[in-house]
Amino acid sequence: MHATHKGLLAVHLAVFIFGLTALFSKLIALTALEITLLRSLFAVLALWAVMRWDNEPLGLHSRRDYIVVLLLGVLLAGHWVTYFHAMQVSSIAVGVIALYTFPVMTVFLEPLFHGERPHLIDIISALAVLFGIYLLVPEFSLDDTTTQGVLWGILSALLFALRNIIQGRHFTTYPAKQALLYQILITSVILLPFGATAITQVNTFQWGQLLLLGVIFTALPHT
Repeated sequence: MHATHKGLLAVHLAVFIFGLTALFSKLIALTALEITLLRSLFAVLALWAVMRWDNEPLGLHSRRDYIVVLLLGVLLAGHWVTYFHAMQVSSIAVGVIALYTFPVMTVFLEPLFHGERPHLIDIISALAVLFGIYLLVPEFSLDDTTTQGVLWGILSALLFALRNIIQGRHFTTYPAKQALLYQILITSVILLPFGATAITQVNTFQWGQLLLLGVIFTALPHT
């Protein structure tokens, strides 16, 4: 198979798996923070095991890279928690649609990182997308669950866009597995103080769900 076709297949497969990931927000009876913490722990173990099996290096090149990946881990943690929370307070459809404003946000924000102004067409596209999201909201009220889902989803999209831009500018010299391993490890460390009690409350079936989420639906599609 041609390399381009392999790349496209990998992208489509990852997007498909990402879509299925959203289902776990409703299937697992835990908070968004607890789900994110426990999926991260499984994902870290899976990625570490694969990298050790392949004898891939674990260390980063410089102190600056450790600072960059710390920021990336914080953004990823915020993105995952807000994404799952958006779907828990509203619906999977609302959360997913709100999240997928991130490509427009990326196109709008990326020129700012280069010291440039966004192009007019990008501004128009961003406004059009936001208007489309607004049409989802039957009543713009913070008491309305759809409104809450949209706002949390947009925040998740913003964090995801910032994480992708920073990684694309400052952290592209590392393999995907290594970059993700550090980010998920940081996510785990950040969330552990707030969700550690959930570890003693999860039942056997939920552990199975979290294992599936962490390995197949987190470590695999992100790499």
